[in-house]
Amino acid sequence: MEVIQQFARRSFSILLFFFLLYCFILLEPDKLSISVPNSLLNVNTIFLSILLESIPFIMLGIFFSSLIDLFISDQWMTKWIVKNPYGAIGSALLISILSPVCECAVIPVVRRLIQKGMPLHVGTVILVGAPILNPIVVLSTYYAFSKNLELVYARFGLAVVICIITGLMMYWLFRKQSMLKESTSDARTEYTPQQHRNRLRSIVTHAIEEFFDMGRYLIAGAFIASLFQTFLNRGALAELGTSDLSGSAVMMGLAFVLSLCSHADAFVASTFAGTYSHASLLSFLLYGPMLDLKNMFVYAACFKKRFVIAFFLIISASVLGIAWLYGVIFG
Repeated sequence: MEVIQQFARRSFSILLFFFLLYCFILLEPDKLSISVPNSLLNVNTIFLSILLESIPFIMLGIFFSSLIDLFISDQWMTKWIVKNPYGAIGSALLISILSPVCECAVIPVVRRLIQKGMPLHVGTVILVGAPILNPIVVLSTYYAFSKNLELVYARFGLAVVICIITGLMMYWLFRKQSMLKESTSDARTEYTPQQHRNRLRSIVTHAIEEFFDMGRYLIAGAFIASLFQTFLNRGALAELGTSDLSGSAVMMGLAFVLSLCSHADAFVASTFAGTYSHASLLSFLLYGPMLDLKNMFVYAACFKKRFVIAFFLIISASVLGIAWLYGVIFG
């Protein structure tokens, strides 16, 4: 019965995926007998752009998570992790700096590492830090704000502070609790040397299962984000952001809705330089890689509701508070 349920869930995901591709790619509005509003065509374009940008990174992350599952034992992970819970946060920051992955790719990797024995708070630091501290993001931010290096330094320095705050809060809240959801791809097998030749097949099978576990949430998140981007009145948002606090809140909301890849968000942020204060721009640069609408659906697929709510509140409060303090201190 369980096999049938898994097959049904997977089949539904596949059918939904290809149905959406058919609706948004193969159907040409100019050949239909009805008139399609420009706003809906805009939804189509944004929806596809989010999916096409996200899916390769999701698949990359899933591939690495499959490698972790098959080649890294639970015992190795237990020995590798620093025993001191506070010292382990430093190790997680180092991993984040060295990992060239965006917010889409890092989620399945962190989930697999936690399943292998990595403490939840350590995985959370990587989840928050890797998309913003990695070398690709550093380089893109430098090019986008080459005439305003203060924002470049502030983005990465304050991101480290937020990572530490988030890691500590998660440790205190969920110290020894499991916050992962079970999924159809969670069954793990330890492979013997005789089974080595079957590992490639196992990697592919595992990756396919995990992709369809997470892909349906990605599709839903991308579609809702495209609706927000199309129908949200950005002019009204600009009028709301008259102070550092309100401006930071507005830019955080914009970063959340736009769901940009962290590798390119700095170039979008630079277009707001003449409209918003440095504190507001900083809130956009900090918040987007850590939280966005698209990935909230993926978090919901991987983690329990309590964790997702705590994760959202801690990061939102931390970014808003730090951006406001930055504005107060540096103007």
